[in-house]
Amino acid sequence: MVCTITPLWLTSDCSGSFGAFPRTIRDKQRQYLDQCESAPDPFIRYTYPKLLDESREAVAKLLNTPVDTVVYVPNASVGVNTVLRNLVWDKDGKDEILYFSTIYGACGKTVEYISEVSGDLVKGREIKLSYPIEDSDLVSLFRQAIRSSRAARKFPRVAIFDTISSMPGFRVPFETLTAICREEGILSLIDAAHSIGHIHIDLSTLDPDFYVSNLHKWLFVPRGCAVFYVPIRNQHLMRSSLPTSHYFTPRPSTSSTSFSNPFGPPTKSEFLMNFEFVGTIDNTNYLTVPEAIKWREGVCGGEDAIIEYTTNLAREGGKVVADILETYVADNSTHTMTDCSFVNVALPLIPSVEKIPGVWTVDPEFWLEATLWMQRIGVDDYKSFIAIYYFQDQWWARLSGQVYLDLSDFEWAGRTLKKICERAAAKENFS
Repeated sequence: MVCTITPLWLTSDCSGSFGAFPRTIRDKQRQYLDQCESAPDPFIRYTYPKLLDESREAVAKLLNTPVDTVVYVPNASVGVNTVLRNLVWDKDGKDEILYFSTIYGACGKTVEYISEVSGDLVKGREIKLSYPIEDSDLVSLFRQAIRSSRAARKFPRVAIFDTISSMPGFRVPFETLTAICREEGILSLIDAAHSIGHIHIDLSTLDPDFYVSNLHKWLFVPRGCAVFYVPIRNQHLMRSSLPTSHYFTPRPSTSSTSFSNPFGPPTKSEFLMNFEFVGTIDNTNYLTVPEAIKWREGVCGGEDAIIEYTTNLAREGGKVVADILETYVADNSTHTMTDCSFVNVALPLIPSVEKIPGVWTVDPEFWLEATLWMQRIGVDDYKSFIAIYYFQDQWWARLSGQVYLDLSDFEWAGRTLKKICERAAAKENFS
């Protein structure tokens, strides 16, 4: 184990959902909170921007990108919304947004919303995936979707894809997809919610058009905190933050009123200034990023050591859980899907209307109710949340390797999941 859970850690996040951070980082954030509360105006107006710049410098170095290409937003969903709500769609109504069927639900809903409020100037084109899948086949489906869009006399304007999808938790060949977008003249929007601190990222090499990654999930930063990357070439497209800040610059033809700015004239690029102060909210979590990176290097041995440990733990832990449940781990033949710290294990529950002797079954009509019940029972009766989901007519558990876990934790998870599945099969209803 790279790091111990006590006394260094406040809590643990075994599901990979919302992240966890060490007490040291908590204490650092409280120092900023105390500093702000002692003198809110000087801190917010003068101290905070300086500390924010230092924080952006730290994350830019980690990602190997110029500091003027990165800002902070509360979470990855905000970053995706920022891009889609800023893009101006062609009035001919032919623009399309390409996305995979495994898109994060809120981002998929955003595509639908953008289509609705634009008056159908842009529509989404879904690329259906069936797992397990080889990277080459996924890439082929992506290329086929581009061809189909153009054959329908549409224009594939932007493509949204993950680094590591959420449910199911699989690594995506995002490097190849980004390169294809560049070749095809399509904007690449990478939803990297599970990325920084989870896998290695070099933005100078990857060179996407837009990239957003949560830092609170895997980098040990207090939630919510995400880095939003926009290269210089595309910053003119991101005219406003969400919500619009004091530093938004309207076009002369659309504004005849000069609104006062209580923070003075801009001192950086329009892009950076837009995101520096976006309304009054506690953003001290943004300021702890340098401390989190330093802690990972000093206590955990750095990014290489962390990623190697958590990836191996997920793989070995997944085998342990699958053996206990007498099921299997979802993967492809080249193991690229599991080249991350997530592992997805099939649960020993069969969707069936009929009861089968010697087999645990649940009526598939109640798949959602059963899923929510199993998640809640994990919290109420076993004091741990396990990400259980229903996908391709099968119940799964998504487990994550973390620096504060070891194989004994996966053994416990396997035994607990077995109890939960047995109880689910014996249940008459899930109300």
